[in-house]
Amino acid sequence: MNFGRGPPVVLNVGGTRYSFSREVLKDFPLRRVSRLHGCLSEQDVLEVCDDYDRERNEYFFDRHSEAFGFIMLYVRHGHLRFVPHMCELSFYNELLYWGLEGSHLDYCCQRRLDDRLAESRPYYCPEEPAGDAGGDPRAKGRRAAGGEGGKWLERMRRTFEEPTSSLAAQVLATVSILFVIVSMVVLCASTLPEWRAPENRSVEEQSRIIEAICIGWFTAECIVRFIVSKNKCEFVRRPLNIIDLLAITPYYISVLMTVFTGENSQLQRAGVTLRVLRMMRIFWVIKLARHFIGLQTLGLTLKRCYREMVMLLVFICVAMAIFSALSQLLENGLDLGTKNKDYASIPAACWWVIISMTTVGYGDMCPITVPGRILGGICVVSGIVLLALPITFIYHSFVQCYHELKFRSARYSRSLSAEFLN
Repeated sequence: MNFGRGPPVVLNVGGTRYSFSREVLKDFPLRRVSRLHGCLSEQDVLEVCDDYDRERNEYFFDRHSEAFGFIMLYVRHGHLRFVPHMCELSFYNELLYWGLEGSHLDYCCQRRLDDRLAESRPYYCPEEPAGDAGGDPRAKGRRAAGGEGGKWLERMRRTFEEPTSSLAAQVLATVSILFVIVSMVVLCASTLPEWRAPENRSVEEQSRIIEAICIGWFTAECIVRFIVSKNKCEFVRRPLNIIDLLAITPYYISVLMTVFTGENSQLQRAGVTLRVLRMMRIFWVIKLARHFIGLQTLGLTLKRCYREMVMLLVFICVAMAIFSALSQLLENGLDLGTKNKDYASIPAACWWVIISMTTVGYGDMCPITVPGRILGGICVVSGIVLLALPITFIYHSFVQCYHELKFRSARYSRSLSAEFLN
């Protein structure tokens, strides 16, 4: 293949050769290829490609030739799609290497890539582009020599983020779990009437001291994790970190409100706010998700199955609208001689539909007419069928998430064993 005029420049990608003119390279859509135009020496060239033949003016890239062929179709025609029978993540690595992003893919392939990344995110790490620093052994040496600080930060980050990554991480996770358990016990005990009796004032003061110690630990842990994180913006957006913030912030707000308002019982609104803020400490329980695969699996499953969850809610809402209207009509609206006051309105009937479709059946309200009871039986059977339809997809996703998280945990456990043996 020859593109443009002038002395040819040959790109050899995995054995497939492409010829270009030097002028074409200058504004080439692939950043890695366009960088060849600015190379002034062979040393600069070797930072971009894997090998260079001066006699043939040929640049060699040890990359997937078929993937580059599809990338060249994008250069020519503006459409980028996945290579058939090639892993999406492998092709994504090829895109990153040549200087493209997932956004350059066509929309259908973008969705495939997003789903694949979501499934593999617990243990998928994109390949680092070699040309930015990696083709040159001296650049690798500079990274190794100058990266001691980064290596220490990475070790600290894994210690706080991955409980199975090292012995120190396991000790830290155990201490954090103990603080969560202690804080939850104190929170539950503080709601007992005996605990709040005037004669137990000293016990209440001790519980506040314990609460302050626990909050101090959680705050210090959150600050350290923020400092050692790679991407501060991404750190703030993570769900578990948001939960940490929701669990810690109310304590400081309640302390400030107590300082400014005191324990004045006349400030009813402030008193209610304080009680709500203190009860938000229950979010500390979710911090256990950092240390238990079961809770992580639940959160990851809900994240991946949001479409199925929305489908489930749509099913329930449609059925609830139909059955609540019919039940209100049969039990109260037709005036057949017996009016059921529990079904005085459609919103009131919605409660009966929900507890019937989910087969809970509190018994606080039930139909008394024959048509209403027949409708109730249909409602129960329909609820069983409708709720079972999306459950299969959610179950398979749950199993997949569990195996992925177990894989990641086993990987870090192996690294922990190697560290212990060394």
